[in-house]
Amino acid sequence: MSEKNNIDKKRIEGKISEIVDKIDSIKNKLPEDYKTFERMDFVKDGIYKRIEFAIQNVIDICYLINSGLRLGVPETEDDVFENLEKNKILSKKIINLINQMKGFRNILVHKYGKINDEMAFNSIREGLEDFEIIINEIEKFLKNN
Repeated sequence: MSEKNNIDKKRIEGKISEIVDKIDSIKNKLPEDYKTFERMDFVKDGIYKRIEFAIQNVIDICYLINSGLRLGVPETEDDVFENLEKNKILSKKIINLINQMKGFRNILVHKYGKINDEMAFNSIREGLEDFEIIINEIEKFLKNN
């Protein structure tokens, strides 16, 4: 590795593997309809925790890339995303997806117990494929660096 590029690929690959595992477990437990989801109690809570964990791993990967490429010490998460977009590490589309995920994670973390389950169910169902899109772009970056 060069002095400028000190990306911990093994750690990033481990986080990607954890994301894939969590998303697969969510896909296996997430019902087709909201009414079933609404009655799932502890399983529903587990789905929320798994999605929160997967989103946090995406954010952690962004920090690892930012740090490994020495793009500067960020003051906020937004600075990390801005650095990755500005340096053409991740596309604007991917950064937007990550920001949407971050917003959802914040709802899960800070409003637990007051979550609109129907909105959360729809967001999870619609957003699961976004993880694959993000992972593909990260893996493409790792392959080229």
